[in-house]
Amino acid sequence: MHLLFIIKEIDNEPHGIMHISALLKQEGHQTSLVVATEEDPVEAALRLKPDVVGYTVYTGTQNYYLDLNRQIKAQLPGVFSIFGGPHPTFFPEMIEHEGVDGICVGEGEYATLDLLNALQAGAEIAGIPNWHFKLARQGGGVAVSPTFSLITPSTDRSRVEIIRNPVRPLLTGEQLDELPFPDRDLLYKVHPASRRNKIRPFITGRGCPYNCTYCFNRAYRELYRGLGRATRRRSVGDVIREIKAVRERYPLEFITFMDDTFILNRQWLQEFAVRYKAEVGLPFWCQVRADLVTDEMMALFKDAGCVSVSFGLEAGNDRLRNAILKRNMSREQILEASRIFRRHGIAFMTNNMLGLPTGSLETDFETLELNVQCRPSYANVFLFQPYPKTELGELACQGGWMTGSFDDLSGSVSDDTIIRFSSESEKRQIENLQKLFALAVEFPFLVPLVKLLIKLPRNKLFWLVYKIWKGYAIKRRMFPFRLTPREYVSAAWQYMRIRSQ
Repeated sequence: MHLLFIIKEIDNEPHGIMHISALLKQEGHQTSLVVATEEDPVEAALRLKPDVVGYTVYTGTQNYYLDLNRQIKAQLPGVFSIFGGPHPTFFPEMIEHEGVDGICVGEGEYATLDLLNALQAGAEIAGIPNWHFKLARQGGGVAVSPTFSLITPSTDRSRVEIIRNPVRPLLTGEQLDELPFPDRDLLYKVHPASRRNKIRPFITGRGCPYNCTYCFNRAYRELYRGLGRATRRRSVGDVIREIKAVRERYPLEFITFMDDTFILNRQWLQEFAVRYKAEVGLPFWCQVRADLVTDEMMALFKDAGCVSVSFGLEAGNDRLRNAILKRNMSREQILEASRIFRRHGIAFMTNNMLGLPTGSLETDFETLELNVQCRPSYANVFLFQPYPKTELGELACQGGWMTGSFDDLSGSVSDDTIIRFSSESEKRQIENLQKLFALAVEFPFLVPLVKLLIKLPRNKLFWLVYKIWKGYAIKRRMFPFRLTPREYVSAAWQYMRIRSQ
């Protein structure tokens, strides 16, 4: 069977797709990738004539992929269309949309393999775990199993059924080790710029034990309740083997570990630090959590090659940070982590959110002030986006803090916000502050001027200031080795993608 993956654009290496592709190829199937910025997806589908076309969908992009899929199905009515990723996982009602034949809920590697194996063998697909299907009882159309066929415009609607299967258990850490390494050639074949990069992302585990209200992790754990540990880690040896395999085939000078929180397991970290220094020795960046940071750990990391980290400060106001966001982290823990990073010469970036429900322009300036006290290498800041099925997203919706609905989310965390404030003026000032925030943290004497400037209408100059300073700080401080402009853009997009999911 031939599965064609379609991606709107490349803003990071799509490890989910690459893992699925590697497993499918290992089991004898064919995979292809089309990037819409490189080739027209409809024309590519007509050229490649796949059996199955698949999309990974994040909230905010679903309408693009649904429309694209309808165009492809109009030209190739016999193609089986499947959707995976965060949006269909948390919005399984996506199966009801026109042209959607199947959605994968949760982990997709073995679920996709089971589906393609069944389609190839002409076997029944209706009961495959993790899948929801919308199909027609046999009686015409393209058969996909002994019982069901694809829906076409001429399908008798009385024959249409929606089948919803439960999820299978989560993969264990040992099973993650058994997966083939991500199929990077799938990406590099169609996106040569990614192949040339010297900075590459790796993922050492899955899941997060924390309950931050703006994140999907809590809902994901509920989905898999009783079906395995939500937080799992690959063995150190497997991670090292992947890095070595990549370095043998592609340029590699800097590594970004894209795990939500890299420093969860101290025993794992101690083994990793020793082996990484001895067997890899490349500079790296990772994400940490301020209340887990210790002098001993950062000394170990510095010796292993860590040159920069990022952590979530999120909000300077204690009520917002702990009661609303449920970060459960004190100001002193944040300040102490900052002091530890500076002692060990590790550059650090703070992550912050402005425009939080129940917050205000005043509390956003509290966030700026705490960042000034931390003195980060760069203060990264986003406008809060109320993603559905997250605790805070639902609070914003039900509490009347949103203007419009979830369908109005732009997918951008640095453009505008749909959160409601006391006035349009306050909303505009918060949106403007997001653009000038990092510069004010770096040069606190500018804060009085910033308070005046944000009262102006939104303008391109603020965007330019934001982009230039972010570019300089990330390139010179967070990834301090020689990057080409293309490599810098890749690194910045990798970081922004993980923060926006």
